[in-house]
This record gives sequence, C-alpha cells and structure tokens, in this order.
Amino acid sequence: MNKIGTALALGALAAGASHAALAQDFGAIGAQRAVFVMTNDADANEVVAYERTRYGTLQNARHYATGGRGSGGTVDPLGSQGSLTLSEDGSLLFAANAGSGNLSLFRVSGSRLDLRDRVPTGGSEPNAVAQHGRLVYVLNTAGSSSVVGFRLVGDHLVRIPDSQRFLSGNFVNSASLAFTPDGRYLLATERTTNNVDVFRVLADGSLSALTINASAGPGAFSVVVAPNGTVIVSETGAGGPASSAMSSYTIAADGRLVPVTASIPTLGAANCWNVVTPDGRFVYASNAGTDSIAGFRIAANGALTPIGATIVGMNPAGSANLDITISADGRFLYSLNAASGTVGMFAIARDGSLTSLGVREGLDGKAGLNGIAAN
Repeated sequence: MNKIGTALALGALAAGASHAALAQDFGAIGAQRAVFVMTNDADANEVVAYERTRYGTLQNARHYATGGRGSGGTVDPLGSQGSLTLSEDGSLLFAANAGSGNLSLFRVSGSRLDLRDRVPTGGSEPNAVAQHGRLVYVLNTAGSSSVVGFRLVGDHLVRIPDSQRFLSGNFVNSASLAFTPDGRYLLATERTTNNVDVFRVLADGSLSALTINASAGPGAFSVVVAPNGTVIVSETGAGGPASSAMSSYTIAADGRLVPVTASIPTLGAANCWNVVTPDGRFVYASNAGTDSIAGFRIAANGALTPIGATIVGMNPAGSANLDITISADGRFLYSLNAASGTVGMFAIARDGSLTSLGVREGLDGKAGLNGIAAN
C-alpha cells in the first residue's frame, strides 16, 4: 500500500474509533443511574441530580430549576413523603412546588433532566405525588386538603375533569400518597386525624368517595404499597424516644384496610418515611429522631418481621434522615439527611442488611430540603 492509501486507511480507522467512542459516551449517559434531591427552596426550587457510580457512591451534582417555588423552612417543612417522585419506568420525574402551588415534570435521561411541563395543582401547598400508568395524582395539604388527578399526554399533564376529591376535613396535615401496583386504589394519610384514606380508581381516571380507615397505631405518616399489594404505614408513635412503629394491611374490596402486622417497633424516634425494595422482599423505615434506619422482611401474606436486630443502618449523629429511596436495581438505599445537608449512602445485601458507604455532602441544610428519588 502506498503512503496515501496508508494515510487514508489510518484516517478511516481513527474516524471509526472516534464514532465508536462517541456512541459509547452517549450510551453511558443513557445508562447512567442517578439520585435526585429537591431543595424546596422558597425563592427558586431546584432538583439536584447526582450521578451514581457502580459502587453506589454519588458524584457530579447538577442543579435543575423546577420553575416554581418551594416552601422553604428548616428540617422537614413539608411534613410529607413523595414530594419528588419518579415514574414507574424511571423516564419522568415529578416535583411538587409547595410555595407556588404547581407541579413540575422533567424528562429523565440517566442523571440529566429536561423540564417539560409545569401545571397548577388545583389546591394549596402540594406536598406529595403518585403515578401509575398514565395517571398522576397530587396531594394538596393546606386548607381543604385534597387530591387532584392528571393524565399524562406525552410529556405533558392534562387535568382530569371532576378528579378532585377532598379528604376527611380541613387542615388534616395530609402527608403521603400511593397507588396500589394494580392501579385500582389510591391511598393518602392524614396526620392530624391519624387516618389512612382509600379511594377506588374509576374507569375514567377519577376517584370514588373516600373510605376512611383508622391507623392501627398512633402517628400515621407515610404509606407505601409493596408489589404483592401489602399496604405499609409508618407511625411516628406517641412521642417517646423509641415509640415509632410500622403496620401492614391488606385492602378489602370496599376499601377497608385489614391489619396484618400492627405497630411493629422500629426501635427509633420519628419514623415518618419508608421504602420497599423493587423485588418486594424488604421494607426500610427512616427514624429521623435517632438517625437510624430499621429494616423488615415482607412475607407473602404481608406480615412484617425484623431484619436482624431491626436497626440495619446508622447515619452520623444529627443527620435527621427524612425521606429515603432505593435504586431501581435494588442494590442501594439513600437517605436525605436534612439537618446536615447530606445524602446517606448504603449498599443492600442479599439478606437485607445494610453497609454504610458514607455520606455525600454539599446540600444546604437550611433550605428546607424535602424529597429524594433514585433510578
């Protein structure tokens, strides 16, 4: 081969390598996993997106404006779980802007976000979001506490006619919202009344009248539903140093909750948040008052039993770990440590035990941090 031919061949190889490298870079971006935290800043709410390494640690924080305002405040001003929520398939992120009364929708690509829509929530101080399929419901906690429904049309939210339903009264401090995996029911919690409300989802996406259920224990705060349909409610308890608990239920056809495990202790204080692993085997509770994380196994019938000695993870003293989330692959758990402005990082073992990976610093602990999600 002459020199010109050799040069052309080398150039073609270099160009091919360059294109391959570029394609690999785009593939890496698309496959990148992330953890998202909401600042809830009263002037300009933001979502902070961290890239997740293969080891579960977090890096390269990016800030994305929601276009709305948070509530501000100090530790846990929203008093809720689910103010920042990923869609079931991880492609969309919903952020509740409590200060401006609207809901932001982002398109998710790995750890990168693109703001696509922002709509009024039809009530005051939205503080939780739940999604199932094309349905999205928002919990408005202030004034006449209510839930309002939207339908996803592409990357936009369209309000469902006649979808607003009120909870049992005004100023009930509603705190959490969750669909059942089959999409047949929507549940909400009321802190003031210690109730768990159940709505049946109708064919047009609107809701039935609510069925009011008294919590099995005092201090009902957050509700999640495991893949097998088990309803799990965090209970802050009566205020003692280790009075927090969790209860599990099944849902009867008429919306009544039937207790399975009533008020199993989490051996900590201020258990307000919980999260279930994607495979439905374990549920973890965040004890904000004692900086600890409790873990439980979920049986096929919904019964809860402690993992080991119940406390499976510890954050540094003074963390005030609020909302918690688990990565989509079920390998890592993250806690939003609002008082210290950090994210607690833990690896999940096969037996449900946790190994601390340390904390990621850099958040403003005075902004009123609320909401965490992971893909």
